[in-house]
Amino acid sequence: MSAAILDDLAARGLVQDSTDADALRARLDAADDLGPVTVYCGFDPTADSLHIGHLVPLLLLRRFQDAGHRAIALAGGATGMVGDPSGRSDERNLLDGETLTHNVAAVAAQLRSFLRFEGGLRPGDEPALLLDNREWTEGVGVLDFLRDVGKHVTVGTMLGKESIRARLAGDQGISFTEFSYMLLQANDFYELHARHGCEIQVGGSDQWGNITAGIDLIRRRSAATAHGLTVPLVTRADGAKFGKTADGTLWLSPGRTLPYELHQYFVNVDDRDVERFLLQLTLVPVEEVADVVAEHGAAPERRLAQQRLADEVCTLVHGEDATHRARLAARGLFGSEAPTAEVLDALRGVVPETEVAAADLAGDESLIDALSVSGLCSSRGDARRTVAGGGVRVNGSRVAEDATALPGDAVVDGRLVLLQKGKRNRHLLVVT
Repeated sequence: MSAAILDDLAARGLVQDSTDADALRARLDAADDLGPVTVYCGFDPTADSLHIGHLVPLLLLRRFQDAGHRAIALAGGATGMVGDPSGRSDERNLLDGETLTHNVAAVAAQLRSFLRFEGGLRPGDEPALLLDNREWTEGVGVLDFLRDVGKHVTVGTMLGKESIRARLAGDQGISFTEFSYMLLQANDFYELHARHGCEIQVGGSDQWGNITAGIDLIRRRSAATAHGLTVPLVTRADGAKFGKTADGTLWLSPGRTLPYELHQYFVNVDDRDVERFLLQLTLVPVEEVADVVAEHGAAPERRLAQQRLADEVCTLVHGEDATHRARLAARGLFGSEAPTAEVLDALRGVVPETEVAAADLAGDESLIDALSVSGLCSSRGDARRTVAGGGVRVNGSRVAEDATALPGDAVVDGRLVLLQKGKRNRHLLVVT
């Protein structure tokens, strides 16, 4: 173990702010003698899923664990009750206890998939910890908290935080509840230092004020040295917010954002972004990223770098099988070959589908019936006009303008038919 991880982070453009860099490097270099460094990052459960913007700090913990250090992922059940004002111009809605508990469980499950805990360790691994800050926050009285924590943090320090200044200057202002968030997060770092020997807190650059408050609290209460490191917030070259689509946020939960949708987002990223995203959002070695980008530059129309990026991110978040299905689904929607049963199966959940009886797809007007039943066409008359206009495909192949029946081989594997109206409207028929 050594400070080589800092060089790797720098090469990936993943160091925005850091406390004394020489001291941090010296501590990491001393890991063989003093033991591995314990690093933590917190994730507030404001929803029942993390989103793609959380991937950089999540992978930052993973990078430290891969380098032989100990990672703590903190699901902020307590801080989630208050809400971090960082990056917001208005007050968060407070969550009720039941919703918060549900969100903590959902977020904790996602955190487990990125780190290695007891039972899933590789040789030389330090087991990660998954904690909830309600463990040391619930039951603490307000007077005790003000005496033990508030006494050591000056109002001037809190007012100096950029997000606080911005909120005070805005029309909405800031409540005392959100103003106190910095104290809660500072106390988290202190508790993790006292309980688990945690020496480094990492997070997005918007967390720098909270992190330094924790470092100062540890120094004041324990006379000990702690460190902080932040990563830049991910942005897009075209000015659009990273992780936002026409349909909203890209979530890590497959129930909120389909693996196919996540994969397609990265397949379609701008050439100007792809190298940076490969460095910051994947575990691909820096040297290999350079090779991928060079190969991409020789034939950018093939989008090799985007395909690699999409595969890596989708696999990290959802696993290899989900990535395979996402690629199959793309082949079914955009490929030129007749789809196989495996391809059509991968489209389930990606495109709308309707169950139909096999008998309903027989007869001289089975195509007209199918277009009507699927809802692609509003009526049988609309179906006839659409076919006559040359706007219908079955399993990717355009049907004749005078066709009324499905092709004889339309039902793939005896159970699936892909209908298409125009360029974008697709529907899957599932034969029962």
